[in-house]
Amino acid sequence: MTGPTRIVELLRADDPRDVVHEAVQRLVEGELVGLPTETQYVVAAYSLSPSVARLPPLSARWSDLAPVLAVKSSHEALDYIPRVSDAGRKLLRRFWPGPVTLRFCAEHVGGLAASLPATTGDALRLSDGLAMRLPLHDLTQSILRLLPAPLVLSPEQSTEGGARTGSDLAERCGDEMSLLLDAGPLRYNQPTSMVHVDESWSIAREAVVPARTLHRLAGNLYLFVCTGNTCRSPMAEGLFRRLLSERLGCTDDELVDRGYVVASAGVAAGPGMPASDESIEQLRKRGIDLRGHESQPVSSQLVSQADRIVAMTRGHREVLLRDFPEAAGRVELLSKTGADLVDPIGGGDEDYHRCAEQIERDLRVLLEEIPTV
Repeated sequence: MTGPTRIVELLRADDPRDVVHEAVQRLVEGELVGLPTETQYVVAAYSLSPSVARLPPLSARWSDLAPVLAVKSSHEALDYIPRVSDAGRKLLRRFWPGPVTLRFCAEHVGGLAASLPATTGDALRLSDGLAMRLPLHDLTQSILRLLPAPLVLSPEQSTEGGARTGSDLAERCGDEMSLLLDAGPLRYNQPTSMVHVDESWSIAREAVVPARTLHRLAGNLYLFVCTGNTCRSPMAEGLFRRLLSERLGCTDDELVDRGYVVASAGVAAGPGMPASDESIEQLRKRGIDLRGHESQPVSSQLVSQADRIVAMTRGHREVLLRDFPEAAGRVELLSKTGADLVDPIGGGDEDYHRCAEQIERDLRVLLEEIPTV
């Protein structure tokens, strides 16, 4: 390009939509555009444009990492890594959108990656693998949604001193960009955390997302589902957490470090309701405190993140399959015999006692599938 970089301050723009469309047009025409993410400002090129070849020598001024492919969704990511492991698919669901860069091994790369221009493949170093991210910043997401193919972003600086403002990026890149969208201060003060993915995963760079949070997000999430999330599923959640910690020989608080997260929800639940008094009392007798429980409705985010979704009745299972058909392989009944767990609501202490006893019996069968090592 020739001429100085056009800098647009988003907070002063008359209509941000016009700015988004201008950025999309410039990217498709082969120009470099400076964009905000939630962590740093980066230089972007359209993945089908020869301008991608300009990113490696530009970003070499501050990083020896390869540029990053930015996609609009986890589903789009799978088009470029069709051979990704089950662990990798889980990380896509759990970590994105957000400040985590996933670097997939070369064996996972294929599909549409093979159709990218040779200059883009060379810039991304596809022979060594593929670094990808789904930025959380609304502006960059808006641009990605309007493009038929992903963006390629310059790698972030791994240490302090990265481009935290639009001015930082302008000073760093001079007139290499035709347009810089300045959205003001960013959400985080660190670069993305980076995770290497092969058949399992490992932390390559611990940054804005700490290691313990990464392990929690990547853990095995068991989601117990009933109707209102005040009786059956909270009891199942509390009992399962206790029984699982006993099986693994750890405390409840250590389950996250052992790779397990336990939650509950309801198909017709309102948010923030406490567990029923009778449920609290039944688990109190077993040394489990449900007083801090708050109900939550089943959501697409919860379902997408759950590894196993355990329904209390066939009716709950049918609702889940109807509303979230993509989760069919992860939805099951609590009872291996196919029997429904009777709702004790409106009953007395004996009804809640029988319900808790049945939940515990069924959970012990479920626990036999979980290795102790």
